[in-house]
Amino acid sequence: MSDASEQPGHVPVLPAEVLELLVPAAGETYVDCTAGLGGHAAAVGELVGPSGRVVLNDLDPGNLARAVVRVRGVIGEDRVVAVEGNFADLPRELGRRGIRADMVLADLGFASSQMDDPGRGLSFRNDGPLDMRMGPSLPITAAELVATLPEGDMAHLIREFGEEKHARAVARKVVAARQDSPIETTRQLAEIVRSAIPRARGPVSRIDPATRTFQAFRIAVNDELGSLDRFLAAVTRGAASAPSEDGWLAPGARVAVIAFHSLEDRAVKRAFGDLVSRGLGEHVRRGIVQAGEDEVGRNPRARSAKLRVVRLVASEGAGAG
Repeated sequence: MSDASEQPGHVPVLPAEVLELLVPAAGETYVDCTAGLGGHAAAVGELVGPSGRVVLNDLDPGNLARAVVRVRGVIGEDRVVAVEGNFADLPRELGRRGIRADMVLADLGFASSQMDDPGRGLSFRNDGPLDMRMGPSLPITAAELVATLPEGDMAHLIREFGEEKHARAVARKVVAARQDSPIETTRQLAEIVRSAIPRARGPVSRIDPATRTFQAFRIAVNDELGSLDRFLAAVTRGAASAPSEDGWLAPGARVAVIAFHSLEDRAVKRAFGDLVSRGLGEHVRRGIVQAGEDEVGRNPRARSAKLRVVRLVASEGAGAG
């Protein structure tokens, strides 16, 4: 699996469960929509072997390059295809290239290199610029949103994307603070948010009061839910189309998504449930698959990971719509 000396601190979530439910076989094509540092892809690559193929996609060019090197070391240089960009655009690109996936994984979390880099602004554990972009090509930073959003729009964003019940109070504090001086760092924003949220009574929560607001701005900056919806729609189109019409999903393809919060997981549950109800797919395992205590002990980030897997099946109506 992962080589600690090669990728320090990088531990893919649910690695055993991904292999168990995707069931990689020699010669198959695996598509990793969010390759990160290549942990899942390297493990799958060992099983599809030199007759198989691994497609790596990521919005982060640095991580994509590192993942390519890692997976090529497992499966061979000419068996790896690299695509830089948003995973929502990947199905169209695969169809253009004539690549059909037997297995697809979209791990919606972050690579450790992104979360631990203060320059990314994804975490408030270390002070850094308020950026939050997953790739340098994205058009707007969190600092720009914090500086320009009207109070009502900001409260709506924090409430909808962060599920923060104190969203209005947080937005009011942020707008008041930015009138005094620009909010440009993660530490500044985190301190403002904490000051707006009443101190909890009873047992102390493990969740920092700033967590939900940071989640909301990160989702908005990266259009995470919009990208996920577009990807899931492409899965549905691929499942409903005759093979000659949409070349990106092979018959019997297994599609897996690892979500990390309820907004993502609800979208995946709804889309996969729709495939099953229409006779286009079947659950590989009902419900969500989560990390056990041992994995959470080794990798606390796995605590919130929720894996769902669907297998596409032939439909009598395929190609009719």
